[in-house]
Amino acid sequence: MSIMIQVTRKDSKEPLENLLRRFTRKVQQSGVLIEAKQLQRVEKGLSKTERRKQAITRRERRAIKVKKMKLGLK
Repeated sequence: MSIMIQVTRKDSKEPLENLLRRFTRKVQQSGVLIEAKQLQRVEKGLSKTERRKQAITRRERRAIKVKKMKLGLK
C-alpha cells in the first residue's frame, strides 16, 4: 500500500517549519511510517532442513557447554 502525502503552503509567507510540522503530522496520522517499519522486520520463514540444521547446532553447543561445566571450565 503506497500513499502519497502532499502538503501545500497556505500562503507564500508561511514558514517552512510550519509546513514541515504539518507534513510530519500527516505522515504519523496516515500510518505509512509504522507500516514501512513493520515491513522491514518481516523475515522469510526457514525451510524444514534449515530448522533441523539449526536445532542440531543448538544441541551440539549445549552439549559442549554442559561438558565444560562438568569439567569445571567456564
